[in-house]
Order: sequence, then C-alpha cells, then structure tokens
Amino acid sequence: MTEFSSPEMHTDSFIPVMPHKMKVFIDFDGTITLTDTGEEIFRRFGSRPEIDEIIEQIRFNKITGKTGWSLLFANAPKLRLDDVHKLADEIQIDRYFESFVNVLNNNKIPFYILSDGFENYISKIFNHSKINNLKVYANKLIENEDSKIQTVFPYTDEECSDCANCKRNHILENSADDEFTVYIGNGSSDTCPAQFCDYVFAKDDLLRFCNREKITCFQYSNFAEVERTFTQLLAKRRLKKKHQAVLKRNEIYKLG
Repeated sequence: MTEFSSPEMHTDSFIPVMPHKMKVFIDFDGTITLTDTGEEIFRRFGSRPEIDEIIEQIRFNKITGKTGWSLLFANAPKLRLDDVHKLADEIQIDRYFESFVNVLNNNKIPFYILSDGFENYISKIFNHSKINNLKVYANKLIENEDSKIQTVFPYTDEECSDCANCKRNHILENSADDEFTVYIGNGSSDTCPAQFCDYVFAKDDLLRFCNREKITCFQYSNFAEVERTFTQLLAKRRLKKKHQAVLKRNEIYKLG
C-alpha cells in the first residue's frame, strides 16, 4: 500500500474519532465494477472510432460530463434501455466489495455511492450481485414515447458544469465538520470530490491526478487492499484532518 507525501498537517487537525464520526463516499464505474459500465455500453452499441475519441475527451477533461454523455448518446442512436439492462447483467463487481461493505455496516459507518453514470444499470448490477439497500446518487435514464433514451441529471451544480453529477456537493451535504471523510475512486469524475476529503483511496486516472497534484492518497488495486488500510485507520487512536480539504470545504461554505 503506497501513500504519497502530504502537505504539513496543523496540530489543531488532530481530533479523536469514533467510527460513527466517519463518512465514506465511493465511486461506482471502474471502482466497484471491474470495468467502466458506461464506456462498455457505448463501445458496444455506438459508432467507433467516434465513441473512443469522446471517451478520451471526457477522461482528460476536454469536455464536461454532460456534454460527454450527450455526444455518446448521439453516436448510439439505436441504443435502448433494454440494451443497457442486458449489458448490466454481464458486469462484474470487485469480489471484495461486499466484505468492505460489511466492515462499514458492522462499524455503523454511513457510506454513499456517487456515480457520474446512471442509476438504471447501477441498481441492476447491485441486484444481480445480491447487494441491496445502498444509498446511491447517480444520473437517470428514461425512455420517451418513441423508445428513445433521454438523460436526466438531477444533481448538477448551477455554478459548475464540469460534472453531470456533482459529487462534491453530495460530500458536503452528507458530512459535518466533526466527521472524517473518506473517498474511494479511480477516474476523472473523482478528481474534484477527492480534494474535499480527508482520506483518499485512488487508482488509475485518480491516482495519477493525486500524484501530480501532491494530494495524499492510498494506492489500491481492489477492495481487499482498501479494507486492510481502512481497518488500520479505524484502529488508530487519533486521525488527522487533511488541511487542504478543510480549506477547500471552507471556500465552498463561504460562497453560501
């Protein structure tokens, strides 16, 4: 397990913590699942190489999340919800994820699934894996009278259009100043919310971002590694608030 160098922590950031004083936020595609469901849908049902180019633009933040989804659906005009549901049955999740969920539940630690993808296939994948009753914040798909898919983005931020689902806002709205926040992710949509959390577990694009921006994080490849390090955190007598995260949260609070 690798932890990158962190900025100096202030002594007033040392706060005793009990498990119920923690909140955990987890990305879905590529983090809980072994493959990115959204990307797989459009690579299978969309026009190549246009789809690959759009996905790369999203990955490197050359276009916003909402714009990316709009372009992807435009390049898959025959895609239907039934196709999405059928593909969801093929998607596998990290085999250690359920064990990590049990650790959270046993310690009464609230956790939330934050996804820039769609609730339609997320719920299907969880049901198929027999993991239920999870709190999920995600976008939605509906079909119109012509059976064409329409996107619904209920969690966009009026002042920030980068992401289709503002994960940062979910973190701020579901955690308090006396709670320690943990973020687990892998992709470009995780780079913003990770900056607002005290502890970050990262791989792939998120890991590269944290490394480049000198954001303290734990590197992981699966949830067995996440569980091992997270359990070590729970066993510590004292935990540290990440000073940079506190500052960024305060900046948003000042905006009202």
